[in-house]
Amino acid sequence: MNDAGGAADRRRHWQTSKRLTAALLVLWFCATFVVAYFARALSFDFFGWPFSFWMAAQGSLWIYLALVGWHTWRMRRLDAECHAQGED
Repeated sequence: MNDAGGAADRRRHWQTSKRLTAALLVLWFCATFVVAYFARALSFDFFGWPFSFWMAAQGSLWIYLALVGWHTWRMRRLDAECHAQGED
């Protein structure tokens, strides 16, 4: 394996990882701060509860779990792709 190919793979891995992390942080911010900031405006019922209350009690936790799961799944795929390309 030449060093130039390995450096390009590492750079692609790092760029993809940074983009994924930034996107997930934006979703985390929306689930945490945007919902709390607009809680009074989000006054519709969701599963029999006001949406803002449901998000504070359970919804945001489900979103956090989904974000962690998505990050883990995607990074495992990315690591496998970059490792497979690095062995050529």
